[in-house]
Amino acid sequence: MNIQPLDNVSIIVAIAKNNAIGLNNQLLYRLPNDLKRFKQLTTGHTIIMGRKTFESLPKGALPNRRNIVLSRQEGLHYENAECYRSIEEALMQCDYTEDVYIIGGGELYRQTIGLAKRIHLTVVDDIPTEADAFFPELKAEEWREVLREEHPADEKHAQAYTFIDLMRR
Repeated sequence: MNIQPLDNVSIIVAIAKNNAIGLNNQLLYRLPNDLKRFKQLTTGHTIIMGRKTFESLPKGALPNRRNIVLSRQEGLHYENAECYRSIEEALMQCDYTEDVYIIGGGELYRQTIGLAKRIHLTVVDDIPTEADAFFPELKAEEWREVLREEHPADEKHAQAYTFIDLMRR
């Protein structure tokens, strides 16, 4: 597949210092400010996720967003979500004026890293002892940093973390 970045596609992800993103289909970290940022960025827009990511959501489809789930399984149906078999099929259902956020998991990030124009990272100042899902390595020459906000650990956040927004060069 010849991938060209799309102006309306962003990736949003929280990663550990070793690019770990999950274990047993669960997020590694509970960072209230990261969840607030996620909600602020994605509300009113389209989110695309893999089936396992969707099934890990505690209440199903996220409210006030167009939820798209990708799975190779035929006939899959989830309440308040659209299901497609490929990222290409899903993107064909999106208008070019829609902001589209890829929200995981690891396999979908690998498939779509070449499509994204922006990446909204939360980098957690930690290396977990266990992880089974990882974000792909970023090539520094392909991205430029446009925002950085560092936050120390506090009573609600066990680890320090940094919000970093990247734009494709």
